Amino acid sequence: MKRLQTPWLRGLLVIGTLLLAACGSDSQPDEPPVNVDPDDPGAVTPQPPNILFLVIDDAGIDQFSAFGYGGVTPANTLSINTIAEAGVRFRNTWSMPTCSPTRVSFFDGRYPFRNGVHNAILSTDLANSQMSPYATSLPELLREEAGYVSGLIGKMHLTGSDLGPDNHPLGDDAMRILGWDYFAGYLDGAPYPIDTTAGGVGSEGTYQCGWVPVTALDAEHGADFGVCYFVDGDHVVMNDPELYPTPGRTCVEQGGILDPNTTDYQATRAAELRFDVQNGYYTGEWKINDMDGNAYTLTPSDPAARGYRTTLETDRAIAWIKAMQERADDDQTPWMLSLGFSALHAPLQPPPAALLPHPEAMLSLAGCGTPVSSRLADVGVVDPTPLAEFAEQRIVVQHMLEAIDHEMGRLFESIGVATRDADGALVYNEESDIVVVITADNGTYMPSVKAPFDPLRAKGSLYQSGVWVPLIVAGPTVVEPDRDVPHMINSTDLFRLFTGIAGIDDTAIAEELRLDAQPVFPYLEDPDHPPIRDYNYAELALNPNSSPPPPCVLPQANICVQIFPQQEVCEDQSGVWYGPGSDIDPDGFTSCCAVNAYREGLGEPALTLFPEQQFTLRDGEYKLVRLARPNCQTQGLVHTEELYEVNESANPQELKLDREDANLLANGEAQLNAEQLARLTTLRSSLDELLATAISCPGDGNGDLLVNQTDLDEWEYWAAPERGKSSWYDLNLDGVTDLADKAIIEDNLGNDCRVTL
Repeated sequence: MKRLQTPWLRGLLVIGTLLLAACGSDSQPDEPPVNVDPDDPGAVTPQPPNILFLVIDDAGIDQFSAFGYGGVTPANTLSINTIAEAGVRFRNTWSMPTCSPTRVSFFDGRYPFRNGVHNAILSTDLANSQMSPYATSLPELLREEAGYVSGLIGKMHLTGSDLGPDNHPLGDDAMRILGWDYFAGYLDGAPYPIDTTAGGVGSEGTYQCGWVPVTALDAEHGADFGVCYFVDGDHVVMNDPELYPTPGRTCVEQGGILDPNTTDYQATRAAELRFDVQNGYYTGEWKINDMDGNAYTLTPSDPAARGYRTTLETDRAIAWIKAMQERADDDQTPWMLSLGFSALHAPLQPPPAALLPHPEAMLSLAGCGTPVSSRLADVGVVDPTPLAEFAEQRIVVQHMLEAIDHEMGRLFESIGVATRDADGALVYNEESDIVVVITADNGTYMPSVKAPFDPLRAKGSLYQSGVWVPLIVAGPTVVEPDRDVPHMINSTDLFRLFTGIAGIDDTAIAEELRLDAQPVFPYLEDPDHPPIRDYNYAELALNPNSSPPPPCVLPQANICVQIFPQQEVCEDQSGVWYGPGSDIDPDGFTSCCAVNAYREGLGEPALTLFPEQQFTLRDGEYKLVRLARPNCQTQGLVHTEELYEVNESANPQELKLDREDANLLANGEAQLNAEQLARLTTLRSSLDELLATAISCPGDGNGDLLVNQTDLDEWEYWAAPERGKSSWYDLNLDGVTDLADKAIIEDNLGNDCRVTL
């Protein structure tokens, strides 16, 4: 398999290929596109189908009625259900427990301990914890082996961002360098916090939703009319309650900022408003890598970057796919679009009411969720605020998922995947040449987990509620649609799902690239195909970083974590900040151990410390979990093991989850029966064998397991004065690429680590 070396060269080659393709030729045939079999030039096969890959953020399987879950009141996801009924539902799919490791595994087919992306990528994490430009990516492989053009829209969180420029060596061209022909999205891992000044209208903390509410909800700060200012200088007076019953929210939905309680436009007021400040889901900093090689940024003060993210993401997806469909007559190139929705990630901010299926949507979104505090007080809850906030979070998340479903339906209809019947219901188009794949990057975040799943063992943990995600595949490759596949699937396997859809014989490729991905395509073709995986695996660990993030306490889980680099991010996750600027100590605490020492001095119980390492392996019925938590006394790690019996029943009474009280090792191995002990022994040895396949190769920066002149050449590129910061050739992980790293290469020059395979 070809490996391009210096990343800037890869980008130029991609651009050159696209420009040549765009030029066209008078000699192009008019016949439908075909592939020629090199072993039999006379034989031809139809062009492989197009692929639409949809990733929902922070949405575990607990959210989806298509799989029999969704809680007491499931989200209305008719569009997703339509695709699920037209395809295959994989009921036993594991992701990694946080976004970046899962998303990278989609596109490089390897476990985190092999590709180095151990956790969600933060601004303080070194480049070594990001998707490597030296690995063969899925879009590169699809281009080289099957002629696909690949686009990426929205969030995918494979690299660093402008928030940590020293740790972001690929810069704004990152997605192009990693193999995509087109990119329009964000390099940040989540929307920015909600702007509680509502664009500079009030003081910090005044407007919790990011807009001016109506007076019925906030008599002091609300408004029932005002002037909606837009960044292009336009404005609308919103003083008609029939047209604008919620002027503050309506203005923000349209990309504006409401100046409340006035009908007079003032140029000086327009200049004062903060269009440059991001506001949760209603703004974004878009990085664009056009097909022609042009790269640019849309800042929050650009009109094209303002509006509800889910809608803007969908708009761009429709535009790109339609462009591909329109050029098909001239270029007949198969395409794959990966669309990463920002939602359901925090901050939790209500979507536009127009995207919701409920007649009461206007009322339910009048505030940040349903205003239930007064009702709780009426029934005797002494301090209703925490419970009210919890209820509001769950309502907002449900509405965010319903908004995604609405926009998915609009996307499917626009590109011909589905039509509408006379009643407006979505109907799958069996003639569509697009394979639709829907999944999520990890389990649901704690406050939003649906019963009977466990909110205390959700996103960020290796328990079922943290790694069990939906996977739906529909399209022309599916035989006998509307069925369930019970067999184990891993997020890495999607790499080979896509190569299978593209018609690529990837057996030799998987061996050459040392993929962990297993085939999925056979399940689409054969409803009776036996299970391919014997085990499923997930992990989470710390990424190498320039400085550990400060402590953040999540009271709902009674846990202290060091994974959020900024106070706003911690608080967006319903956390209490213990870093610099904390209300507890303005100087901040250096570690979770320091937080526990402080609490001990106050006579308060210690917090649970978030594990630094987590590994899990399961077979068809049993699941082994290994955790390594910090020990504040020894400064080392405490290693523990847990064993659970799990299943995937849609019946809440029969569903077996890995809850705390279900740990079969809680009272020691002596309590296990013979079958459980045998399974534990096998799982232990299998996990040990898997982790032992990791290869350490000092001096090898490009991952080819050779230390040679290529590594010296690549080190020279990254160590150049205009670069020289974090890179994949920062081999000693100190945040700079310098002579110390070159010395590591020279000390190991000539080593061939492939002999350890």
